[in-house]
Amino acid sequence: MTVIDVSEATFDAEVLQRSRTTPVVVDFWAAWCGPCRQLGPLLEAEAAAREGNVVLAKVDTDANPRLAQAFGIQGIPAVKAFRDGAVVDEFVGAVPRPAVRAFFDGLVPSEADQLAAAGDEASLRRAVELEPARADAVIPLARLLIGRGELEEAEAILAELADSFQGEGLRARIRLTEQGTLAQALAALDAGETERAFELLLAGLPDDDVRRLIVGELDRLGPGDPLARETRRRLAAALY
Repeated sequence: MTVIDVSEATFDAEVLQRSRTTPVVVDFWAAWCGPCRQLGPLLEAEAAAREGNVVLAKVDTDANPRLAQAFGIQGIPAVKAFRDGAVVDEFVGAVPRPAVRAFFDGLVPSEADQLAAAGDEASLRRAVELEPARADAVIPLARLLIGRGELEEAEAILAELADSFQGEGLRARIRLTEQGTLAQALAALDAGETERAFELLLAGLPDDDVRRLIVGELDRLGPGDPLARETRRRLAAALY
């Protein structure tokens, strides 16, 4: 991982000039700062996830007061991202891990980001290895496995996914497949006959796994889809 300590003497070369070829994230910190110690490992982890594509530079504000003054540092930790010699993003304070990840994502995608976006099976598998709870890799990989009948492996990777309507729906689908129920509805889903699949699934209510599967498929379609809106209305009418 590329992490460098930067001083007033080296800032121009190590940050401003380097950022013309590689984004540089600068962590303005101090040894006495508790929040700095909390944030530091998060910054290092996200930089490591993007090895070679981003540089993390650390500036001790006590040792380099003129740099802190030049960049208007009034509270630490203060983090600034440089590209082409200029600040392109910044934040102050010990923000949580998701915010740090989003900050780095705005500069350069992580290896897992790139793998999930590639979408082929080998890439999805590697993305899940790196981030087992990554929904945009777990869900499409689980769908591939379920389509091949590899239910046990699909269930294993879905177990790492929390708070996902699609994940819950796919787990419910695995149970329905193992029970041998609603085979026609599942076949219609596999064939892309979504409207027919919903008709058959709605007829299977109020079974909880059927409900979970419908909700998961509605989430996949998105709130703006006309079929999803109509099916959501019919689902509510059937249940309530």
